Amino acid sequence: MPTDINKLQEAFEAENFIDTSKPVWTYSLLTPTDVQNFQNGTHYSLYEKFGSHSIQVNGQWGMYFCVWAPNARFVFVTGNFNDWDKITHPLTARWDNSGIWEGFIPGFKQGEVYKYHIVGANNAVDKGDPFAHYWELRPMTASITWDLHYEWKDQSWMETQRKEHNALEAPWSVYEVHLASWQRPDPSDEHSYNSYDQLVERLVPYVKGMGFTHVELMPVTEHPFDGSWGYQTTGYFAPTSRFGDPQGFMRLVDAFHKAGIGVILDWVPSHFPYDAHGLFMFDGEHTYEYADMRKGYHPDWNSYVFNYKRGEVKSFLISSARFWLEVFHIDGLRVDAVSSMLKLNYSRKEGEWEPNEFGGDGNLEAIRFIKHLNETVYRDFPDTQTIAEEATDWPGVSKPTFEGGLGFGMKWMMGWMHDSLDYFKLDPVYRQYHQNDFTFSLMYYYDENFMLPISHDEVVHGKSPLIFKMPGDLWQKFANLRLFFTYMWTHPGAKLLFMGSEFGQTSEWNYKSELDWSLLQHNSHKGAQECLRTLNKVLVAEPAMHLNQFNTDGFEWVDLNHREQGVIVYKRKGNAPEQELLVVLNMTPEVQHDWVIEVSGKKYTQELFNSDSKEYDGTGDVFNQTIRSECIDKENQRYKITLNLPPLAGVILK
Repeated sequence: MPTDINKLQEAFEAENFIDTSKPVWTYSLLTPTDVQNFQNGTHYSLYEKFGSHSIQVNGQWGMYFCVWAPNARFVFVTGNFNDWDKITHPLTARWDNSGIWEGFIPGFKQGEVYKYHIVGANNAVDKGDPFAHYWELRPMTASITWDLHYEWKDQSWMETQRKEHNALEAPWSVYEVHLASWQRPDPSDEHSYNSYDQLVERLVPYVKGMGFTHVELMPVTEHPFDGSWGYQTTGYFAPTSRFGDPQGFMRLVDAFHKAGIGVILDWVPSHFPYDAHGLFMFDGEHTYEYADMRKGYHPDWNSYVFNYKRGEVKSFLISSARFWLEVFHIDGLRVDAVSSMLKLNYSRKEGEWEPNEFGGDGNLEAIRFIKHLNETVYRDFPDTQTIAEEATDWPGVSKPTFEGGLGFGMKWMMGWMHDSLDYFKLDPVYRQYHQNDFTFSLMYYYDENFMLPISHDEVVHGKSPLIFKMPGDLWQKFANLRLFFTYMWTHPGAKLLFMGSEFGQTSEWNYKSELDWSLLQHNSHKGAQECLRTLNKVLVAEPAMHLNQFNTDGFEWVDLNHREQGVIVYKRKGNAPEQELLVVLNMTPEVQHDWVIEVSGKKYTQELFNSDSKEYDGTGDVFNQTIRSECIDKENQRYKITLNLPPLAGVILK
C-alpha cells in the first residue's frame, strides 16, 4: 500500500471514534484501498462492505450501513425502527470525497425494512438500498436487512462435478424457465406463486426427468413490475421475494446441483428502470446512468443505461456478477441485450446519437467493461460460463480478450434461429428451394461458440407458439416439431429451449398464467415431450453429440444433393471413428423406401433414434430394425447403406 494511503488510513482511524450519545455511530468497514478500487472500477466484492451488515461495535450488535450517493448533501436511514422519521438517523460522509456515506446503528435487527432518505441539491428522494439482499414483496418497495448465512450441501458439485459439467465440450441442453408462470398453485391467480421450496419439489424433478443438463432462470433479481419478466431490475444483489427469502433460492440452487443440473442466471447489466425507489437519479442526479440521454436512455425499453465510464458503476456491476457466482453458486450468467451495450446507435435514428472519439458507433466504455467483466469472471470462477445474447455480426464475441474478442464463453446464434424457423414454416413442397438457407448456419458456425436458442422471445407478442410455426394438419405439425427437435439437437452447439415448447404448448407464453399442463393428456403432446426426453439422453450418452460441438472436427455434410426429395444427411463426430453418428432428415411427408446413402469410415449397424417412433406418437410404420450395409470400396472404407425413411422425420444411426 502506498505511503500516502497509509497516512490517510491513520488519519481516518483517529477520526473514526464511537460517540454513543448519537443514534448513528461513526464507523467504517472500508479501507482507503477499498475506496480507491471502487473508484477505479476494480473492486469486485462490494457486497461485503456496501449495503447493510450486522456487526458488533464497541461490544454492541447492530447494523452498519454504507451507500454511495456522491451528489447528496445529507443521507438518512429511515424505516419501521424509527417510525419512518426521515432525519433522526443520519449517515456520515467519508472524509475522502468519495461520495460514500456510512454509519453504525446499535440495536438494529435483522429483518427490518428500511430506505435511504437522500437530500440532494434540489430535492429529496427515498431510495431502496442498491446492495440489499432482500426486498419487500412488490408493490412495497423497501429493502430488508438480511443475513445470507446458509449451510450448502453441494460441495461435491462445486469441487469436482461443476468443472466437467460446465465445460465447452460437455453436453449443454438448457431449459429456459420463468419461475412465476412455469406452474402456479392457483392457475387462475396471476399473483399465485410457487415458493422456492415448492419449486424444489416440482421444477427440479421435472427438469431432471426430462434430461436437461442446465436450467436458465429468467431474471430472479428483484424487480418491481411483473410485466418486465424480470428484465427491469432494481435489486442487483437480491433474489426476488415473490418466491421467498434468499435462503429459499439457495435451497433451489442446491437442489438443482444435487440433481446434477447446472443453473444459469439471466443477468441484465444493460439497463435499469425509472422506478422512484431504484437506481435512476439515485441521489437526485444522474449517478448510475449517463447524464447525456443520447447514451443514457433506452428508447426500446423506456429505461436507463448504466454509465460504463464511471469506475464506481463498473465496480457495482462486476460485483453483482461475482455475487451470484460466489454467494449463490450460480454456474453461468446469460448476459442480456449485449447488442444494445455495444452500439451507440442501437435503436437510435440519425442525430439521436453521438459517434465515439474515433468516429465509430461502438460504445468504447461498454466494450471495455464487457471485457473486464469476462476476464474477472473467468479468472475467479473458471468452472462457469458467460453467455451473450448478441444479435449482430460483432466479431469475436466468444473469443478470449487476449485474442481481441469480448471474452464470453458462448453467444446465442440468432441467425440459426431465424433461418431454421423460416425454413420449417414452409410447406414441405417449397423446402427444396430454400435448402441453402437451411444449411447456411454451418458457413459461419465456427466463428463463435454458439448456443442455439428457442427462447421466450420467439413465442410471445403474436409470434405464435412453436407448434403452430409448423405447417400442415395436426399430425404434420407434430411430426414437423419432432423433426425440428431432431435437427436442433443434432446440429453442433449448445441448445436452449423455452418451457412449454418441449410438449407443444398451444398458446403463446403469457407471464400471467401457467403452462397448459393439461395438454399432456393427449398422445401428440406427450409424444413430443418423450421425443425431446430421448434426444436429451442421446445428447448426453453419445460423445459425438457434444465433444466437438464448437470446432470443425464435430460435423461433416454427407449428402445435400437431393433437394427435390428433401433428404439431408450429415455426420456428428467425436474423438474416435466408432463414436460417429449419421443423421438423416426427411423434410417431406413422403416415405422413402430403400433410400441409398454412400458413406466413408465406419459401417452403421443400429438405428439409435427415429422421431417417427410410436412412443413419440409417430406412425411407427417406417423404421430400420436392421441396417442394410454393403462395402463398395474396402480400401477406402466406403459403404452403401440402404434405409427406409419415415415421413417428416429424422433418424440417427450408430
